[in-house]
Amino acid sequence: MSATDGKAAGAVAVVGGGWAGCAAAVELARRGRHVTLFEAARTLGGRARAIELDGRLLDNGQHILLGAYKDTLTLLKRVGVDPARAFLRLPLQMRYPAGSGGMDFVAPRLPAPWHMIVALVRAGGLAREDKLALARFSTAARWMGWRLDQDVSVSVLLERFGQTARLNRLMWHPLCLAALNTAPERASSNVFLAVLRDSLGAKRAASDMLVPRLELSALFPQAAARYLEAKGGTVHLGAKVDTLEHSAGGWQLQASGQALGGDWSGRFDAVVLATPAAQSGALLASFPETAGLAAQLGAFEYEPIATCYLQYDRGLRLPLPVCALLDDPEHERFGQFVFDRGQLDTDQGGLLAVVISAAGAAAEYRQDSLARAVAAQLDAAFPALGLGSPQWSRVITEKRATFACTPELARPANATPLPNLVLAGDYTAGDYPATLESAVRSGQAAASAILRGRASSRKNGSLSQGDGKHQAGSVQ
Repeated sequence: MSATDGKAAGAVAVVGGGWAGCAAAVELARRGRHVTLFEAARTLGGRARAIELDGRLLDNGQHILLGAYKDTLTLLKRVGVDPARAFLRLPLQMRYPAGSGGMDFVAPRLPAPWHMIVALVRAGGLAREDKLALARFSTAARWMGWRLDQDVSVSVLLERFGQTARLNRLMWHPLCLAALNTAPERASSNVFLAVLRDSLGAKRAASDMLVPRLELSALFPQAAARYLEAKGGTVHLGAKVDTLEHSAGGWQLQASGQALGGDWSGRFDAVVLATPAAQSGALLASFPETAGLAAQLGAFEYEPIATCYLQYDRGLRLPLPVCALLDDPEHERFGQFVFDRGQLDTDQGGLLAVVISAAGAAAEYRQDSLARAVAAQLDAAFPALGLGSPQWSRVITEKRATFACTPELARPANATPLPNLVLAGDYTAGDYPATLESAVRSGQAAASAILRGRASSRKNGSLSQGDGKHQAGSVQ
């Protein structure tokens, strides 16, 4: 079967339907380009989507956004999602179960910087030396513009600025794990500082925590698909792009899939490659101009995230919608945060989601063993609620959830040496770690590069060593 989408002027193929690919598709369609979106899976969303388990629709990982995620919030409004209804908005906080030996830090709804000053004064569970250390760190970080001249690990940063062991245990380490999904001993200080700049160091509204009420597929990808189709675009699910070829007339794509009726081909003026880094590298490996880029994309290290869902009686309610947990992997206490899904969605009463970031040690356990360990941890944290024996449990592990966000990590630009072919993904160059906001920003930057006619880092806009072709087993 042959497609002629690309014969129309301004036709763009977006390969990959995660948040970066969907963001690029929406921006291109908004600016009048004819967009065809290819996604190898049966659902959009990539590593932030809903999946069906035992008749339940659950997210493949629990997310928190910041009020500073302006590009994501603007994009949601553009595709018809109301952030005020889609999120539970909470003030910036780090709150542990009462009596668990943790801390209670909540930023009140006051103008900046008073919200942080008052939060620090009122913080429970911290000694005077802890509060002074936090104040010194925040002041120094602001003074140096939330960036080091030479990147180091987060552990070195905290030691350099005299942070106390208790403050590290209760605040900095769990924040680093949650934001970068990388252990403090190997996480980038500059990326961590960028996150702190837009949370602890931001205006009050920008520092707010936004917890999705909607499942992740409905939060953005499904709305993006509706928007794209309303603009005359096309979404192909279950469509695997096998081949990219370039010629003077543009880009030829070969794809396959039942939804396409078998083999499919189409010509496009430009391509946004929004697949995971390793898959994008595989597609670029055979082009002489991008051999080095392909090697860079294939060299990323990855960290897993596990989410343990536990169902209790529908009337169960935690004291807070989100609680931090004291983790201790050596004693099988893996959870770092627990979310009461019933306080986010009334249809999920009694469902708790426990997040384990940088979950390498936890991923070695059998699912049933890990779920029992998490239930025991919850039972110890909330002894009055009887959480040791859930009615149902399931663990979802994304083994390559994010790239390992290490110091001085080289992240590629959106532009490539190939004309009218750009990259989009949370791994591309930017201030943030692998977050929904960085994916959205990257997708929009990729679209802007094409719209400006500057999608290639080469000035002549043509391949200097002939056309290239690459066969790949799977593109998601």
